[in-house]
Amino acid sequence: SRMRTEDMVAVAADLDRVGYYALEAWGGETFEACLRYLNEDPWQRLRDLKRAVRDTPLQMILRGQNLVGYKSYPDDVVRLFVERAAVAGVDILRIYDGLNDLRNMVVPIKAAKVAGRHVQGAICYTTSPVHTVKSFSAMAHELVEMGCDSICIKDMAGLMTPTEAGKLVAAVRKAADLPVAFHTHCTSGMGPMAALSAVAAGADSIDTAISPFAGGASQPPTESMVAALADTRRETGLDAQLLSEIKVKFEEILLKYEPYLERSAQQTDTRVATYQIPAWMLQRIEVELRQKGAEKKLPDVLEEITRVRAEMGYPPLVTPTSQVVAAQAVANVLSGERYGEVLPETLDYFSGLFGEPPAPVDAGLRRRIMRDSEPITVRPADLLDPQLERARKDLTKAGIAKFTDEDLLSFILFPVAALRFLRGEGGEDRIQKRKEARQQVTAGDAGGAAYTVEVDGERFEVRVLSTGAVAVAGGPALAAGGAPAPSGRGAPSMAPVAGALSAPMQGLILKVNVAVGDTVKLGQAVAVLEAMKMQNEIAATRAGTVKEIYVSEGTGVSAGQALMLIE
Repeated sequence: SRMRTEDMVAVAADLDRVGYYALEAWGGETFEACLRYLNEDPWQRLRDLKRAVRDTPLQMILRGQNLVGYKSYPDDVVRLFVERAAVAGVDILRIYDGLNDLRNMVVPIKAAKVAGRHVQGAICYTTSPVHTVKSFSAMAHELVEMGCDSICIKDMAGLMTPTEAGKLVAAVRKAADLPVAFHTHCTSGMGPMAALSAVAAGADSIDTAISPFAGGASQPPTESMVAALADTRRETGLDAQLLSEIKVKFEEILLKYEPYLERSAQQTDTRVATYQIPAWMLQRIEVELRQKGAEKKLPDVLEEITRVRAEMGYPPLVTPTSQVVAAQAVANVLSGERYGEVLPETLDYFSGLFGEPPAPVDAGLRRRIMRDSEPITVRPADLLDPQLERARKDLTKAGIAKFTDEDLLSFILFPVAALRFLRGEGGEDRIQKRKEARQQVTAGDAGGAAYTVEVDGERFEVRVLSTGAVAVAGGPALAAGGAPAPSGRGAPSMAPVAGALSAPMQGLILKVNVAVGDTVKLGQAVAVLEAMKMQNEIAATRAGTVKEIYVSEGTGVSAGQALMLIE
């Protein structure tokens, strides 16, 4: 998701000549990565790709009423987003809801039809006592009634066996009488087998990835699937020679992104079959536990996810509900008391603000969490006021005098990252920083010591110079003793500060609620930290006056990093 647009465009024309049914090129986490990590405009990326890809339709993944974010947005925002996406270059919208709640798909489906685009309604596959071939087939029939042009079976965790794939594809085709796309991952090792079984049962298209980026947490290799279907009645007709040439180009690009590669993401992990956890979700859990020095708690967290998911009514583990289940499971294990800390998103889930769970939630737990409140029974977005005009005023107040509707949408979806981009502050190019760090380690002071340090699951090259200073890729230089070296930019300290309120986990500062000189109470929420895509309030651990603030909105922090000093 963090590949730069220039590298995509460099190969896009070749991909256009292969003969694909479509190229999925936008949406989901790629939108956020553009703003937050690459300092790129996701809308401009889409336009650039559309100019390079002239014949093959471009497809995007849309999280229903959540769009490319993690909560429901008002209908006016959803309609404008779909309209602008269509204008910028999206031809096919694959639309799903994390709970398979069709109410959350109505408005985006209608908006896509108004825009004249192909709508592919997606069914999120999972296993539970309430998820059956019959229930999925019934959902497919309803998607037809809603106006979808095709159906996608979306196996986001790579759980599906070849036998189940064949049964489900056949049943969905019969119920929908529309083209059926099949999407799975190779995490469990069954991806290619399930895809072939889906084709044999009548799937009209399957999702694949070019081989350098295939396997593991990704999709089956394109070249392998093309070869497997050659000389059969389902032969793809794709240009195998051109695919080989494209593979070589992507292998060269892959070298550039080597610092981002996670070995675990490239491997088979059969645990997903037991815990139903998508590979990316497992990696984030491992990173968070590592940050808290709780790596040994991973088996407990995996078991807890199974319990939490059952208590929540068996939601499919797909964005955004997967983040809610995972974050609450981690909190349950680390706090030592189940639901001793109820995350805001967990309360929202039990309140019905994500939609209707597939099965009834645990009634006793719901009463404990919600107390005297009752869950909503209406579509969550029905409770939301229009947001566009209010957001326009907020963006103007933030100092952005001129902006497009696309800028406005980016601001609504990811306010901190979008403001940094629109103000020209941007994000750092982490790939380039790591390359520079390696060069520094190689060519630096011969009397110093070089180390490889892992932070937030990412490896950084560190060199301790003879002066006592420390050069760190991806962070500020630290003087001897851990204090920030002078930088002229007010870089936050990565070292503990005596008596300071520190970050409980790695994440991104979304909001600082106080200013220097403010008086705060014990337990008062003084900042909001995003971790695992969830928002966590940081409470003051003492009453007093704010003397120093070391972070600002948009700052990425590590566990234990000083946030502010209260005395």
